[in-house]
Amino acid sequence: MTSRIVSLVEPGSDFPAWIAEGGDGRPLGTAFLRAPASAKTGELRINVHPAERRSGVGTRLLNEAIAAGTARGLTALLGDVVTEGSEGDAFCVAAGLRRVLALTYTRLDLASWTGVSEPERGGYRLIHWEGTVPDELAETAARSRKAMDDMPMDDAAWEPDEWDVPRLHMIAEAVAKRGEILLTTAAIGADGEIAGFTEVVVAGDGGGDGQHYGTGVLPEHRGRGLARWMKTEQITHVRGRFPDLAGLLADTADSNTAMRRVNDSLGYVPTHRSLLYQADLAG
Repeated sequence: MTSRIVSLVEPGSDFPAWIAEGGDGRPLGTAFLRAPASAKTGELRINVHPAERRSGVGTRLLNEAIAAGTARGLTALLGDVVTEGSEGDAFCVAAGLRRVLALTYTRLDLASWTGVSEPERGGYRLIHWEGTVPDELAETAARSRKAMDDMPMDDAAWEPDEWDVPRLHMIAEAVAKRGEILLTTAAIGADGEIAGFTEVVVAGDGGGDGQHYGTGVLPEHRGRGLARWMKTEQITHVRGRFPDLAGLLADTADSNTAMRRVNDSLGYVPTHRSLLYQADLAG
C-alpha cells in the first residue's frame, strides 16, 4: 500500500514529477508532468510497477498531477498514449479520463519492399540531411514546422509547439545523445523555402526498425503529392544508407486520412492501435 507521494522537483518547476513510495521506501510508481509556463495543456505520463497495479497507486499519482495542473491554471492534462486493450487503457477508463484520439501504428517491411516509382514534382527539389539541419536551411526549416500545426488531433486539447532554430538543434542533439541518427528529407520550392519535410530516426548501428517522427507539408503546397514523393525518396535513401535496417514504423491518427492513404499506398501494414486520454480540469 502507498504510504506517501514524494515530489521529485522544486516547487514551481515546468516539469513536476512525483514518486509513490511504499511503507518500506520501495518505489511503486512515478508521474511526470510537462507543463511549460505559457501552456494551457499539460502532458502527463504515469508508470506503476506491474506488481503494484490495481492497488490505488496510479490513482493517487493522477490526483497529485490533477491538483498541480489545476493550481497552475491548466485546462487539461493529456495522458500518455496507451495501447488499446492494455492495462493502461483500462486504468484511464476506470479513472474517468476522456478518450480524445485514436492512432494506428504501421510498419513497412524493407526486406520485401520493392520500391515505388514516383515522378518528380515540377518546381520542387528534394534534399536529404542527417542530424542537425545545415546552417543555410535552418531558418526556413524552422518556419516549415508550422506544417504540423493543423494536423488532425480530434478532441485533444493539443497545443502546437513553438519552433525556432535553437529548438531544431536541441532535438537533433537529443537524438544524437541517445546514439541514434535523425534523417530528414525536405522539399524545397522555387523560392528556396522548404515546402514540406519528413523525418525518420534510425539506431546508431543501422539495425532493427527505424521510427518516423513527422511528415508535414505547408498548406499552400498541399495537393501536389509532396508527402508521398518525400516519403518514397526517403525510404529509398534510408534503405541504401542502412542496408541492415529491417523496417520503418509510423503512427498516424485514425482521422488523418491523407497520411494514412500515403502510408497504405507505400505498403505500411497496421500492427496495433493506441489511444490518447485527457483529463479536463476546472477553471
